[in-house]
Amino acid sequence: MWRNYRRTAEVLQAILLTGLPFISFKGQSVLRFDLSELKLYFFGSVIWIKEFYLILAALLFFLVLIVFITAVFGRVWCGWLCPQTVLLDLTDSIAKRFGESRRKTLTRVLLIPFSALVSLTLIWYFVPPLQTMQSLFSSGPITGFFLVQWAVIYAELAFLGRKYCTTICPYSMMQNALFDKETLVIEYDRSRDDECMKCHDCVKVCPVGIDIKEGLKSDCIACAECIDACIAVTEKRNMKPFPGYRGNPLRPKSFWLGGAAFLTGVVFAAMVYLRPEVTFLISRDPERLPQGINRYSWSLYNNTATPRDLELS
Repeated sequence: MWRNYRRTAEVLQAILLTGLPFISFKGQSVLRFDLSELKLYFFGSVIWIKEFYLILAALLFFLVLIVFITAVFGRVWCGWLCPQTVLLDLTDSIAKRFGESRRKTLTRVLLIPFSALVSLTLIWYFVPPLQTMQSLFSSGPITGFFLVQWAVIYAELAFLGRKYCTTICPYSMMQNALFDKETLVIEYDRSRDDECMKCHDCVKVCPVGIDIKEGLKSDCIACAECIDACIAVTEKRNMKPFPGYRGNPLRPKSFWLGGAAFLTGVVFAAMVYLRPEVTFLISRDPERLPQGINRYSWSLYNNTATPRDLELS
């Protein structure tokens, strides 16, 4: 069933995002923004705040990549990889094991430690994990950020939940403009409507509460729960499920959008890794010394994550 594939993707994504701050390369985190020194550690390179154009290049790459993924694979991010979907699915799966009657209450209880972990993970991308844990309740800023993020994340997940996806999420709104008739979506087979048993199991399991039989709606997050529910009924009658994935990922638009995303990524990687290891800048100060003597200032930047000893002469 699709649920098994989706759970595997969700668990891998959760492990990746939570574990990434613990991975070191050349003595530093592979991805972390150092607030004290205003520099970004990026897989062995250092991007200083003065090199903001590299951040803009990275944003351009991710924007093109998002357009490619959405136009070709539809809402695969929403239903398979979005951190909100992952957290709600995992907590709901655990709560189900303790009975349907206590499922909603237990889900909210389980979201308390999960929300705390998410809050910590966000901080780890700015402060190393060991330093964060050592000063979690002794440093005012870290404690404040942790508690506020914890409360906001918990409130959003526990009380807003799936409604966020269908009402507030800006990415969900943007997706409607990127879809075309060949985008991969979950669709009900209307040509076989007279064969449908009208058990409405697909409606009961839908996390956003839509009826796939009424046609594609913008609220759908493509989680494939309706397909699994239908398979459980139709396979007993040797029939194909009525809802299913429809679309054509292998089309010209997919290739030129994918090519654009790949080219943008290559350009960004080249901009980062082809920089000199050390940048030395000299600038003339506007104020002169007595007797009209010019005065100069110099700055030295290490663009690698490895400490270096240099001699200036």
